[in-house]
Formats: sequence, structure tokens, C-alpha cells
Amino acid sequence: MQLAWLLILPLASSVLSQTTNDTLLWGAYRPNLYFGLRPRIPQSLMTGLMWFGTQDYQSIGKTRHACDQGDKLDSYTWTEYDTREGGVQVIKDSFNNVKLTTEFLKVAGGDHGGSWAARIKGEPLDKAKITRISTIFYFGLEGIGGLNMETDENENGISGEIKLAGSTPQLDDFTIRVVDGPENRAVVGGPHADAFKDRIGKTHFVGRPVKNGDIWQASQHIQKAIMDRARELIGPYQDPAVGAPDPSFLLQLPDDVYIGSNLFGVQKLFDGPFQFDVFFDSGSVKQQLTSATLDQGIPALVEAYGQRFREVLPYPSDYPAEKKESLEAFSKAVTSNLVGGVGYFYGTSIVDRKFSFEWDEEEDAVTNDGDESQKGAKLTDPKSLLTATPSRSFFPRGFYWDEGFHLLHIGQWDNDFSLEILKSWIGLIDDDGWVAREQILGEEARSKVPPEFQTQVPNYANPPTLTMAVTSFIERVRAASAAQGPSDEELGIDLGMGAAGAQVPLGAPQKKLTAVESKLVDNPALARAYLQEIYKPLKRHYDWFRRTQRGQIKQYSRKARSRTEGYRWRGRSELHVLTSGMDDYPRGPPHAGELHLDLISWVAFFSRTMREIAAFVGEKDDEATFIKVEQAVLNNIDDLHWNEKEQMYCDLNVDDEDESYHVCHKGYLSLFPFLLELLPPSSPHLGPILDLLRDPEHLWSPYGIRSLSASHPEFGKGENYWKGPIWIQMNYLALRALHKTYAAKEGPFQEKAKAIYSALRKNVVDNVVNEYERTGYVWEQYDAITGEGKRSHPFTGWTSLTALILSEKY
Repeated sequence: MQLAWLLILPLASSVLSQTTNDTLLWGAYRPNLYFGLRPRIPQSLMTGLMWFGTQDYQSIGKTRHACDQGDKLDSYTWTEYDTREGGVQVIKDSFNNVKLTTEFLKVAGGDHGGSWAARIKGEPLDKAKITRISTIFYFGLEGIGGLNMETDENENGISGEIKLAGSTPQLDDFTIRVVDGPENRAVVGGPHADAFKDRIGKTHFVGRPVKNGDIWQASQHIQKAIMDRARELIGPYQDPAVGAPDPSFLLQLPDDVYIGSNLFGVQKLFDGPFQFDVFFDSGSVKQQLTSATLDQGIPALVEAYGQRFREVLPYPSDYPAEKKESLEAFSKAVTSNLVGGVGYFYGTSIVDRKFSFEWDEEEDAVTNDGDESQKGAKLTDPKSLLTATPSRSFFPRGFYWDEGFHLLHIGQWDNDFSLEILKSWIGLIDDDGWVAREQILGEEARSKVPPEFQTQVPNYANPPTLTMAVTSFIERVRAASAAQGPSDEELGIDLGMGAAGAQVPLGAPQKKLTAVESKLVDNPALARAYLQEIYKPLKRHYDWFRRTQRGQIKQYSRKARSRTEGYRWRGRSELHVLTSGMDDYPRGPPHAGELHLDLISWVAFFSRTMREIAAFVGEKDDEATFIKVEQAVLNNIDDLHWNEKEQMYCDLNVDDEDESYHVCHKGYLSLFPFLLELLPPSSPHLGPILDLLRDPEHLWSPYGIRSLSASHPEFGKGENYWKGPIWIQMNYLALRALHKTYAAKEGPFQEKAKAIYSALRKNVVDNVVNEYERTGYVWEQYDAITGEGKRSHPFTGWTSLTALILSEKY
């Protein structure tokens, strides 16, 4: 039987690889830009869009390129984004009075990931005011290969199509064309128009050589070319009596290409509404794309997306019919922005293998074998990562803590794409079992991170949320298997519910369960082969997690059924436990003997997850081990962390007399055994937890569960990051626990759980949607008193879980 699975392993990889090359090679994988396309190839072709207003000379200083909250855009939203087909994004920029629409369409075919087309459209936001926009679409090539301009150069610009040709080992031969729309109009009048008449209405261009690794700074190179030309020409017009020309005449690219150029910018200047198309034609695809491809393809994409969305995330029957249109639009947008916010990153990271705080030093010396040569921050070899990003403007990189939540949502929409992302993260697990909690790969990613947060440390952990994506995948496979014709036994699939002996037929007939892209859901053999492939590194990571975060029990005469299952987050400072994910949540003073409730709860959750995976892939010995560990950890959660007087779960610390004491702060921390569904529905501790959750004096609000009790002396104080504000992923965990376990299964608190679930779901959905409609964004967190969106935006990472909450996909 084992041989059969070994034979299937390459097939599972090849299935994912084939779909990657056909439909997932290209994407909006530069989520830190308002619009940027690239393939999932480490050093290759990268594109981007820039724009600025030409209504005055100051607007070029506010050029839009990288997503930045300082730009103060009204909104930028993928209204539709299909991982396989492309998408439509609407950008509203009041400063420049323009509504930009970026349309992106992938056309599969050939041997090198297919072709693609993009359309950039603009129109006035306020039709009573002028809209004068300059757009620049650029193409930069890094690594082996070449990119050249095929259109004949003209020092006064070009009328008509601009064409470039290139070739790389992975993309092979390709061409790029930039084509005008039919009704574009340029600024033709104004002061000194006659002096610039040969250039008015033309497309302008530039080509510059840029060293490898610097294409991400394309906007600086392109803006410099514009400003250098403007400075050369402005001289005769500096006399106030003469007056300056219209900005659109001077703020132009110089129409020259330097030898060895690998960065090309194509500029268009408009007066009023505009449209232009960009085509990437793969040389292995014989049919050339045209504007008709977009004319027909984008409406078809939008229609198909809407139909599919209604199948995957249906509108709930318990919500009013009159809200259906607005709530569906919201759900489509946040789902699209989550998927459209997936990025491909490649580069070095910074690691310090010897860093430690004083309360960790003794253990670090053991962990790092006393090798002083490893001391200090050092650059690693470059690595690549496909990952969703929490916020395109503020956190455009990979976060372990966030990614598990992202994949719960992405897995509902496109199962196989979520597995690609998961596999990419699993590939980062090193030989010791560590994976950095923040993936800051390359200079572009580091440019968004303060220096003090760039260095990663190999004994720092993060909540192991990636495993949530694995168990959700297994649930989808089981559901599909239950809906198909042949039984599990006939297919020879264990599915974690009993061994079977027959080899699995690879082409077994399946019934489609949902609209999800799900080759690996529809074929349990491939699902199991995929899980076999990631099982060993995931188990290595699990062992690392328990080994490096283990705390002390025996040293402080603590009474617990297990003498080993206690845990402490490494890497905390006096005021922060960044590794926990709840940065400034109140804790006791740092001490080598403290034990953290949330961490031991995550270990229980991780153990349970590994037990489920081991059962699914037939690792029976491991399954038995995980069962024992899980039970030991669950016992110790009660033995070590339950405070009978306070009727809550608490952290554990050590005082000056080396005596243990509980550190009890009512908030998210004290809910963890409930949030992760570790308590049985009959647990006597569940009642007090539900009472705390529902108490308006503490955690309950009209907008969701607060992170810290409103009655706590530190509520809303200091940074006020996790000291009161409402976080959607934590509310999602609470709602999931209620929906799947405590309101669904018999127990003394079932009716109370049902009532809490209904009210909490409505509070969370209504507030997030209301704030989205009021501000144009979903937010990182929400005010604990007013419900207002706070901090980074758009935060279409785990806040997008609101769409799953609405459709009850847990």
C-alpha cells in the first residue's frame, strides 16, 4: 500500500505544477502596487502602473505607484478577481478627480504560462471638473534574458502602437504591445502649445539600464527621466511675464532608449476619459491578442465570477433580501481583494541565530550550541514565497500568524491555489523545523519594514495557523468523498476513518461538490499524496515548536498531570509578546518560569491537527503519539491555567519567592481553550467563559468581541493595539467554535451558545460592512467603543473572513 502512495506523490505535484503553469503562472503578484503584474519566477519580467495629474506642476510629486495610505485614495478594490482568469479593480482618486479601472485577463495556452491582456480606463469622478491624467506603464526585466523596443524610436514620441520584444529561459520568446483606445484626447491648447505641437497627442517612452534587484525602484528611475527633461526645458519660461507651458507639455518622458536598457516606460497623457490596452503575447501561443479579446473576455469573466461566487459563498437565508445586492458586492470585493493581494516574493532575509533576551539566554546557549560565529544579523540565501498579504498598503509581505486565516478563505474559493500557497510556506521550513514568522524577502519587502523589525530569530515561534488550512482541506476531501458515488472502501481511501487495503483508482468518478477549483479535492488519492508530501516537514515543524517553546513545570513545584506539557513564548520583551500575535496584550513581567495559556492552547490545537493529518495519511504510530500528547496538554491546560477564584483561564508566572501565581486579564487570552474548541460542550468551565464573552462590561460590544475587558485598567491605554480593539479573526474563531461545536452539540450551554452566535455574527458583519460602505475600506481592527475602522487599510487579509462569517463557511 505504501508503494502505491509513493507512486502517486509525483502525480500530485505534477497536477499542481500543470495548473500553475497554465493558469497561475501570471498574476497581480505585486500586491504592494496599485497595479503590477509578474510571473511566479524569481528573476523575470515585472510590470507596473504609475499615474499623476497634469492639472498643475505639483501633482507629479504625488505620483501613484506603490500602495500608500498617505496617498489618501478614496478606495481601491478588486471588485472581481479570479485566480485563474483575471480580474477587475476600481481605484478612486479624488485628488486627481479620476476613477481608474484596471482590467486583467489571462489567456491560457502554449508552453510558457500563456498570454495576458490588461486594459486601463479612466473617467472623471466629478464630471463637472477637469481630469488630466498622465499614465506610465512600465516593463522591467531582471535575470537572464533580454528586452528591446521594436518600434522605431522618434524623438517627438510615437503615434500608434508601441511594441517590445523579449526572451527569457522560463518565458521563452514574447512580445508586449501598448495600444491606444479609440477616443483618447490630449491637452492641445494652452500657453505655448505651438512650441510643443510636434509632441502633443503622442505616446512617449524611455529605456534605462537598471541593475538586477532594482527594478522595484522603477518609479524613481522613470520620474527622474521626466524631471531631468523638464529642468532642461523650463529655462525660457521662468519669467513670470512669459508664463509656464501647460504641465502636460513639460512633464513627459524624453523619448530615448539607452544601450543595455532593461527598464522601459510608456507614457500617455490624457484630457478627460481615456483607455488603453497592454498585451503580453507568449511566443508559444500562435493567436495574437487584440482589443476584442478584452471586449469579450472581461464581461464574460465578470458574469462567470458572479455566478461562481453565489455557488461558493451563497447569500444566507437569514439575512434580509433587500440587503442582498450590497452584501454580495461587499463579500465579492473582500474575497477578490484577499486573492488579488497574493504576492510572489523572492530574495534574502535577515536572521540572527544568537539573539536572545536575558531571560532566554541560558536556553539559547543550548539551542545554538554556543557557536559564536552565528552571532549577529546575517543575510540568508535567497528564497521564494507565494503568500497572501494582510494589507497591500502597510503589510505587503508574508505573515505566518495571518496566513492560516487567509488560506481558510482562499481554500473555499480555489482549493488548489490555496494548496500552492501552503506548499510554498511548507517549503520554507528548515532542517531544524523553523520557519520565520515574518517573511521579509528582498529589498523591496524590507523597504516597508522598520529596521528593528527586519531580523528574524530561529527560536521564535508564531501561532501555528497554517495547520488550519490543512484540516479544512481534509474536511473538503471528506465532504466530496461523502457526496460521490463509490464508497470510501471501494476507492481504497482511509480518510482518517479506518484503513483500506486496495490501491486507489486514479480516475475514479467524482461528483462535483462546489464550484471550487479542486482537482485535489475531487481525487482523494491525489489529496492523500499531497498530504504525504508535506507531512514530514510539517511534523518537523511541530517537533521544533514544542521543543523550542517548552516551559518549566517541575522547577517550580507546579502540580500537573503531565510534567512536561507547559509552554512559554520565546522572544518577548518587557511590554510585548510579538511572537504570540497579540503584541501588547497585558502579561506578567518577563520570567524564565512563566507559562502562557494561549501557547499551550495552540500546542493542543497543533497536536490535534497533526493527529488528524496522520490519520488521513495512514501514519498510525504517529497518530497514537499525537493522541497522547494532545490529552496530556489538555489536562495541563486545566491543571496549570484554570483559576477557580476568577473562574477563568490565565497565564502563569513566578514571583520573587519563586512561587507560581496566575496572571489573569479578561480578554482574548482567557478565551483560548474555547476559541480553539478544546473544551468539550459539557465542560463546567464553558459557562463562565460564555458569561465573560457576553458581558458588556467586559468583552461584548455591538461591533464584536473586544480584545480586552472594558473594565480593565489598561483598556485603551498605551499603544492600544490588543488592549480593547476588535479583531475580526478572533471573532471568527469565536463564531466558528460556537457554530461547529458549542451551539451544534448537546450540552448544558447549547441554547446560550446559539443565542450568542446569532447576535455576535450580526454585530460583526453589520459593523464591518457599515464601515466599508462609509470609508471605502475594511480595516485592521475596529474601535472597541465606536466600532470605527482603525489602523492600516485596506486590511483585506483576515478581516476578509467577514465574507465567510456571512455565508457561515467555518
